[in-house]
Amino acid sequence: MSSPHLRTYAERALQHKNPAAKLLLETIERKKSNLAVSVDVASAKDFLAIIDVVGPFVCLIKTHIDIIHDFTPSLITDLQALSVKHDFVIFEDRKFADIGNTVALQYSSGVHKIASWSHITNAHPVPGPSIISGLSSVGLPLGRGLLLLAEMSTKGSLASGSYTEAAVQMAREHRNFVIGFIAQRRMDGIGTTPDESIPDEDFLILTPGVGLDVSGDGMGQQYRTPRQVVLDSGCDVIIVGRGIYGKDPSLVEAISAQAQRYRDDGWAAYLARIKP
Repeated sequence: MSSPHLRTYAERALQHKNPAAKLLLETIERKKSNLAVSVDVASAKDFLAIIDVVGPFVCLIKTHIDIIHDFTPSLITDLQALSVKHDFVIFEDRKFADIGNTVALQYSSGVHKIASWSHITNAHPVPGPSIISGLSSVGLPLGRGLLLLAEMSTKGSLASGSYTEAAVQMAREHRNFVIGFIAQRRMDGIGTTPDESIPDEDFLILTPGVGLDVSGDGMGQQYRTPRQVVLDSGCDVIIVGRGIYGKDPSLVEAISAQAQRYRDDGWAAYLARIKP
């Protein structure tokens, strides 16, 4: 069988048993979009306004729900309604990084009750496998999926080398819940020799640090184009934030045009990747 990144999203969806992974791959194929928008604004009004504009063009909306200064539970109801209206998956970028018991409570309880509405979340592998056990005790019965942070797009990131290899090994041992990685390249086969390669290994790779117009933000973020990320590095989903909505959420036409631009570039790179 060919490498995962050379198969179509639809073909890969048939192989995944985790409901969240299947949902994301099927949504990508259905909408012809591998674009995720990271909505990193502090106002509930701006948050919902941006999502309503970019929703038609994305497969996934990435949230940082804890930065919303006027958060109320009704915001989640509105977010879920937009998810249905525009047909996208929800990913709360929580980056859990604590012991199993603590993350289980952070995931299920508190003000945000993340597991009740977010199809996908993520975690740092630093605490070891117990973080996956804790999160899966909550998320697995709900059909959720977990991404591990194997690499980051910031300059000087410590998530590299043996750290990345350890993250991949942890994922292999929890394939029912860990569906992939936040990373800059494919993780399939990392840490193995050709003789040890694992057949049909297919982790989803979601990649931040994607930009068409700039190469950095002055705060350590480094950007690559959709073509570099999807075609050259074999990643599956491009994550874009400020490059789409800038500093003014009221510029609806500009935001819509940018979302379409990134969607089209990301999809063209994917079609080039799977072309025989």
